[in-house]
Amino acid sequence: MNVAPDERPIVLWLVVCFLMVVAMIAIGAITRLTESGLSMVEWRPLIGALPPVGEAEWRRLFDLYRQTSEYRLENPGMGLAEFKTIFWWEYVHRLWGRLIGLAFGLPLAWFLIRRRVPQGMAPHLILLFVLGAMQGVIGWWMVKSGFVDRHDVSQYRLTIHLALALLILGYMEWLVLGMSGRGARRAAPAGLRRLALATLAAAALTALSGGLVAGLGAGMDYNTWPLMAGELVPAGLFDASPWWLGAFESPLTAQFDHRVLAYATAAMVIWFWLSARRAGIGGGGRRAANALLLMVALQILLGISNLLLVVPIPLAVLHQLGAVALFCLALWAVHVLRARS
Repeated sequence: MNVAPDERPIVLWLVVCFLMVVAMIAIGAITRLTESGLSMVEWRPLIGALPPVGEAEWRRLFDLYRQTSEYRLENPGMGLAEFKTIFWWEYVHRLWGRLIGLAFGLPLAWFLIRRRVPQGMAPHLILLFVLGAMQGVIGWWMVKSGFVDRHDVSQYRLTIHLALALLILGYMEWLVLGMSGRGARRAAPAGLRRLALATLAAAALTALSGGLVAGLGAGMDYNTWPLMAGELVPAGLFDASPWWLGAFESPLTAQFDHRVLAYATAAMVIWFWLSARRAGIGGGGRRAANALLLMVALQILLGISNLLLVVPIPLAVLHQLGAVALFCLALWAVHVLRARS
């Protein structure tokens, strides 16, 4: 990477925070798949970092959980030992979020005080910190949706939570690429740049549709491929009232939409790869196109395997991380092919 010596600490810090956010997405996926997300009923941003100590505290937390809809509808009769298992996943999830805040906020303050931030970058870094704080609030807003008259969180709020995570990741990646790729940009045909942007949009939209699928538990149904409910286009896609609501609230329609968007994203990646080769793009652009092609093939394979095996946790986590990787690779392609300034 072509990084100025005085900017290397900033780049390294952002890369570490980037990887911590990726790990957070994986932990969040495990928390959701183990149905642990509603085990912590209280939100205590400061003292909530301390784990439960003593049998009395565990009993108090368990009593709070037994008042939730999830306990009454999904886990009646659960014992304290089982509760501790799901509690620890959510606890780790929230604790890791706090650690990300410290890992970003403390070095940011130090860099600002020591005037080590490159010119013009301070507003971007402060905005990233604000977005991270918002993510914590949105996470609690999401969890609260599962405490009243339902046993899971709102698929809408889950998808918003995922969207903000992708925005934060993409923002950090863009800043790092900007500092580490000076002089490495390749002027590309305008059509290829637009195609790269369309590929990025397709990858992001497919990932967000996966959030709806996860929120609705739609991956546990219709576990065949390439047919779905015995048909290429299953009946009942438009049975919701109004019809378009099915895309957001019907497991059948949400999963079908996710499949179609995945096929569309794969087609866009192949189109982009072929167009980049025809245009004779080399350097980072060629590497980004090749990486995208490999990643989309792996992601399709992971998606099909998850369906056929009825969403085993390890594969499901890899599939979610694959969506993140595909999004980040598409963003890399957009960055390296953008017009020279």
